[in-house]
Amino acid sequence: MQRRVFGLAVTLATVVAAAGCGSSSSGAGDSASSGGGTTQVKVGVIPIVDVAPLYLGQKKGFFTKRGIDLKMETAQGGAAIVPGVVSGQFQFGFSNVTSLMIAQTKGVPIKSVVNGAATNGKVGADVTGVAVKKDSSIKSAKDLVGKKVAVNTLQNIGDTTVRESVRQAGGDPSKVKFVEMPFDQMPAALDGGQVDAAWMGEPALTIAKGQGARVVASPFAETDPKLTVATYFTSTNLLQQKPDLVKKFTAAMTESLEYASQHPDEARQMLTGYTKISGAVMEKLTLPTWPTEIDMASLQKLASLGEEDGIFGDKKPDLNALFS
Repeated sequence: MQRRVFGLAVTLATVVAAAGCGSSSSGAGDSASSGGGTTQVKVGVIPIVDVAPLYLGQKKGFFTKRGIDLKMETAQGGAAIVPGVVSGQFQFGFSNVTSLMIAQTKGVPIKSVVNGAATNGKVGADVTGVAVKKDSSIKSAKDLVGKKVAVNTLQNIGDTTVRESVRQAGGDPSKVKFVEMPFDQMPAALDGGQVDAAWMGEPALTIAKGQGARVVASPFAETDPKLTVATYFTSTNLLQQKPDLVKKFTAAMTESLEYASQHPDEARQMLTGYTKISGAVMEKLTLPTWPTEIDMASLQKLASLGEEDGIFGDKKPDLNALFS
């Protein structure tokens, strides 16, 4: 546990340091191309199915028609993207909402600007799940007690919601042993016995199931069937200096979410461009939902769980200031 807390402290110290340096670069203005008034915008993302609408919107020209030349850069998780946005490395970022809450409680100057993804609410068939090997003795979330469970980022939305699944199943969530690793490494780690279970997003979850793994818990859906999982955010610096750019990005992303919701097969096809998956995996993977509106009630529940886990320290996140 001390090691987890130390790792979190280092990450947050980096974020706060970036904010403290003033990150005078608003980023996008310095990257404007010389022709046509197009502005290059970098977005920090995680290579999972949740960000498919962003790539689809780029393909459909929703950003280009608003003068945005979109560039995506990948990271392991939202906790790594936050400092990139604050420093101006990215103008916008995709992050799970818990990472944003943690950053805000540390005084990091960020603001959510548009929804990203939500659970589909289906227990046993959600966009994330805790998977175990076919012959594992683990049958339910309660059996995760005392076991080693992989998550992509410690002290974050993954272990918080996994703990809630364990709690609901009658187990002691404080006795689950979490280890950190990238999603794309989890199927092999699970199959090789390096971990007892792994909380995975898509496409890693479908890849693992193709190796015989089975799902024993659906933490997002079990926490709240309407859980807002992630949003796109920016720095308050960019918001103040370039409000028109933020409005354009938000409008383009909203259009992308709406289009992806109406054309899920097209959204699914986008994965071949930014993940290493086969066509067979692509056809089988589970999609999240992409509502344009954030579910504040679900965020309040998630924040309460985070407070119970002690991931926010002495402060509570101001959800209205961060997400409204």
